[in-house]
Amino acid sequence: MFRYFPTNYVWDLSVNLAIEMGGRMGEIAEMCAPLTEAAKAPDADGTRAFRESWEKMANRLEGLAQDDLARGRTLSASTKLMRAANYLIIAERMQAHGSDGRLALYRHHLATFYQALSLGRGGAYRVEIPYQGKHLSGIFMPAEGVTGPQPVLIQVNGFDSTKEMRYMAQLPGLLAKRGIASLVLDQPGTGEALRLQNLTARHDAEHWATPVYDWLAARADVDAARIGIEGVSLGGYYAPRAVAFEPRFACGISWGANHDWRDVQKRRLEREGDFPVPHYWAHAAWVFGAKDIDDFMARAEHMHLDGVLDRIRVPYLVTHGKHDTQIPLKWAHRTFDQLLNSPRRELVIFDERTGGVMHSSVDNSGPVLDCICDFAAETLGGRTA
Repeated sequence: MFRYFPTNYVWDLSVNLAIEMGGRMGEIAEMCAPLTEAAKAPDADGTRAFRESWEKMANRLEGLAQDDLARGRTLSASTKLMRAANYLIIAERMQAHGSDGRLALYRHHLATFYQALSLGRGGAYRVEIPYQGKHLSGIFMPAEGVTGPQPVLIQVNGFDSTKEMRYMAQLPGLLAKRGIASLVLDQPGTGEALRLQNLTARHDAEHWATPVYDWLAARADVDAARIGIEGVSLGGYYAPRAVAFEPRFACGISWGANHDWRDVQKRRLEREGDFPVPHYWAHAAWVFGAKDIDDFMARAEHMHLDGVLDRIRVPYLVTHGKHDTQIPLKWAHRTFDQLLNSPRRELVIFDERTGGVMHSSVDNSGPVLDCICDFAAETLGGRTA
């Protein structure tokens, strides 16, 4: 993993995410240069400085985009605005829940991202799916070169990612070239569902996955028999849980095998393993709607896949980085071993030869993106050539 702040894994994780989402190294270096000492400060002080530096760059890019728009250069404006949206969401996810200006920063990110999406003319667009009297928001990316109903891969977030981050991280565009559409989803506990709808996370992923499947299956442009689901990081728990209890899914993919998240939390209480975000325990309580750590830990007790995976009877892919410092490699083997009834189960460990050795291959997502896209194409009826 690229290490700009050797004493701060959480900050370096954010830097690597920004790179994988299309950030420019020159811009990232400029944003990080004044933050060397801030990276050693307590969370509140450090993340405030991080936000100021990254938001400043985003604002500059927005100004440059306006220059492009004034000259009718909408495609160039789109690329600048998309990078601005990248830097804004990276800054936002570093802030504590309830911190001054965080919600405004998130709304700024959304406005910037969807302006970029519209100007870029890539074909993707925002959708809303009814759920519990509210809605789940998503980004729908149509397949390329497909006539008639198309296969779809639903993509769900991890603990602290959002649908816009996942869109920028390239998977939907790569799938589209293979003839597979994408629905990138803010499931409960993430993105808009958490921040704007107050829909918190739950262990029974099928509770939201089934209505999402039904919404897709009702579309004339979707083949209901070819809908799969993929999840990254904590989504590596949600996706197999959803497939196990919603048998109409045609395949499943775990980008990071989060087999026993309750155990991960117990280890984190003992300061074992790396945290994904600053203010970790406050963030966890917010995501799950818990009143304190004890309440959160009680909810986390349900977050495991033992006794669940033998229900899966469709193809399933498990990927994991060999040197993942958040989720131990042993859980990838546990997930694979328990997929006893899958007609095509695959376990791919990304190592020094392939690259992508860290958590969810954030150090180099190229190899895992190829792997996931090809597996989805082969199981959902897309193309690999």
